[in-house]
Amino acid sequence: MINLNQKQEIILRFYRDGCSQRQIARDTGIDRKTIRKYVNQYEDTRQRLLLTSKQANKVEEINLIDDIVEKPKYNSQNRSKRKLSQEVIDKIKFYLEENEQKRHLGQSKQQKKRIDIHAALIKENYYIGYSTVAKAINEILAKKAEAFIRMEYQPGDVCEFDWGEVRVYLQDTLKTFQMAVFTSANGNYRYAVLLPKQKTECFLEAHALFFEHLGGVYRTMVYDNMKVAVKKFVGRNEKEPTEALLKLSLYYGFNFRFCNAYRGNEKGHVERSVEYIRRKAFSQQDKFNSLEEANGYLLSICSQLNANPQKCYNQKTALEILEAERPHLLPRLPKYETARITELRVDKYSTISIDTCRYSVPEEYVNRLITVKIYSEQIICFIQGVKIAEHERKYGANQWTIKIEHYLKTLKKKPGALPHSVAMKQVDSRLKTIYQKYYIRKERDFVELIYLCLEKDLEQVEEAIELLEKINPIDINTEKIKAICNREHKRLISHQISDIVAMSKEHLKMYDKMVPYSDVSFKEEVAMA
Repeated sequence: MINLNQKQEIILRFYRDGCSQRQIARDTGIDRKTIRKYVNQYEDTRQRLLLTSKQANKVEEINLIDDIVEKPKYNSQNRSKRKLSQEVIDKIKFYLEENEQKRHLGQSKQQKKRIDIHAALIKENYYIGYSTVAKAINEILAKKAEAFIRMEYQPGDVCEFDWGEVRVYLQDTLKTFQMAVFTSANGNYRYAVLLPKQKTECFLEAHALFFEHLGGVYRTMVYDNMKVAVKKFVGRNEKEPTEALLKLSLYYGFNFRFCNAYRGNEKGHVERSVEYIRRKAFSQQDKFNSLEEANGYLLSICSQLNANPQKCYNQKTALEILEAERPHLLPRLPKYETARITELRVDKYSTISIDTCRYSVPEEYVNRLITVKIYSEQIICFIQGVKIAEHERKYGANQWTIKIEHYLKTLKKKPGALPHSVAMKQVDSRLKTIYQKYYIRKERDFVELIYLCLEKDLEQVEEAIELLEKINPIDINTEKIKAICNREHKRLISHQISDIVAMSKEHLKMYDKMVPYSDVSFKEEVAMA
């Protein structure tokens, strides 16, 4: 096939120089049939163009001009496909339908890719190239271009929510957190907070913190198909919300809706915000001493972003737009109880299990059902409304959180279990030092000391030990420590009583000065009677 330069040379030499087709073929080496084809096409098109210009048909004129100057190309309209027969196309459609069924059954990761479909065809003796199969699949799956509709939102109407993963260093240890991000649709006001996991209690806490920060509630919240919001799919498009989301929306009074699957553009404000906030915040700093410090820093970054002028809102800041939205928000309510509440049975180790981690409760509740409030950072245990235990929540696999005071009765009966117990390993380091210095092979006596620490406080016990060390450092026991603590306690009470008596005497002296002492009028009244 000739190129555009050769086409131009044929036309110009034929019309400008008056060369014959035979002469042009001899000089250029191009087949005379090809020369005749392009010369005839040019003459025909030129005649039609002259006729069209007289009829003032502008569209036809433009099309004819394009025909004259277009690049030469093969006419492949009538060319048949030798390998890609209808039988092969039907086979490809069968595999694509099989993939569709797997997606509906939750086996999306077991679908055949294009290369797998090609391999299956070869296995069935259809000898066809991979590129031909890939092109056929693209044509079968081809969809019409999707049109997007620009939205306008009413003040206080819509806010979008999403999660994003963030990895930061806490005290030189790299940890992974989930960043809960909220973005208003009518102004791009952004709020974010780091939480340990994508758990129900974290989901609830994020909303409670956001509404507290906002001082109001948006009328509609938008979510994707996250597990903490969607309990299950009903049919292909309908979703059933989780109980936690229903309770949250009922309390604050907002409506909610879910995006379609794989349609991140349906919550495009927050989809962009997750990446934007994460980059602006943690590309600059990623080392913190605590989660509280990291969240304080994150909030300051969000405040800076919300104070930036926005081109799409006529240089207004997100904060200015929020202030205009405030009258349209739902009223602020007291902070929602964000705990996940459940009932758990205490096992033989006097612990309860939450997400594979175990937490101790007092030993008298073994084999009993207790109520547990699970917060993002706390575990609180109740029985009949009375709090019996509280722990910092752990995130990991098979971690044990044990408080030694929950096992004192058992340890008193089995003191030999104390040195190697998990409870002893997790005890206060100061108490562990006291044990190692004074109570080796005196475990029963050490259990009594723990009772004393619960009754008094560890600082007072340490002061008593320090005093005993000055008297006789090799003869320190719980009875002596208890006696000193009680003596100090009595001395403190006596000092307090002395102070009260002294103050009372001072008050009496003041009253004595304020009321003059005299009985003259009283004696006159008696005489008159």
